Amino acid sequence: MDYETVSAGAFGASLRGIGLNLLTRDVRRMVTQLCTVFGMTAHRLSDDFAILRYGDQVFQVHSDATYASNPLLGLLPELPPRGAGLEIRLYDTDPDRAAEMAEENGFTVLQPPTDKPHGLRECYLLCADGYAWVPSRPL
Repeated sequence: MDYETVSAGAFGASLRGIGLNLLTRDVRRMVTQLCTVFGMTAHRLSDDFAILRYGDQVFQVHSDATYASNPLLGLLPELPPRGAGLEIRLYDTDPDRAAEMAEENGFTVLQPPTDKPHGLRECYLLCADGYAWVPSRPL
């Protein structure tokens, strides 16, 4: 599928399994951070929307404005963090490299890279919208 030219209808109809859509006040800021720190690829980037690829996974980012008639918009907090309690785990990203780049790209390092008893080396990075991004690799 060509994510740069696919129609909204065709893209929506192609989605399967579990989907992830993140709401943000600033689509371009979030997409730049995710591409820079985690090596994601952005498609159809605009002020209101982007399709992001991480390996074989595809997800979406939407601006608040695109949710004007959506019932979820009324539940969003006025002030961050929005994503409290949500971990977005990136199993194919080096946590040491991501942590090195995180602060200079607008993330807060909640936990530096650490070897965990569940067999992963991981760190916790909080973006400006309050989502916890957890890059990790097997020990």
